[in-house]
Amino acid sequence: MTSANDLEDIGPIDYLVVEFPGSKMTGEGLPLLVELVESGTIRILDLVFVTRELDGSVNAVEISDFDKDGELDLAIFEGASSGLLGDDDLAEATSVIEPGNSAGVLVYENAWAAPFAAALRRDGAQLVASGRIPVQAILAALDEAEAEAAAAV
Repeated sequence: MTSANDLEDIGPIDYLVVEFPGSKMTGEGLPLLVELVESGTIRILDLVFVTRELDGSVNAVEISDFDKDGELDLAIFEGASSGLLGDDDLAEATSVIEPGNSAGVLVYENAWAAPFAAALRRDGAQLVASGRIPVQAILAALDEAEAEAAAAV
């Protein structure tokens, strides 16, 4: 069992839900994910793959089920389960997936930030807000600013 003392040096925890339209996954990003883990940048706490059937039902897919052609070796991720993701979490995460698609749900520690976060906690600091700006929103804002600048000329 993990105690509060064990968590003193942990970095911020994030999650991602990555949808694969038509359940087509090339695996191009997986070596990069492995590299992030091996370099100590992140630590994977949970990794689950799910499919949303056309009728809306959701099924968890065993990671080993993907490793059929020898090109996409996901065996390295087997057992990546901390127990943080419960059924309710998966239901919420998969509610954004369109029927006929699949997704990977990834919970990870930002290990690179652990020493900084631990130092802040020892100083009595508390994280009171956090967020992430989606790349699509940044691109839209840049396009809008560019259009406004062009119109002003």
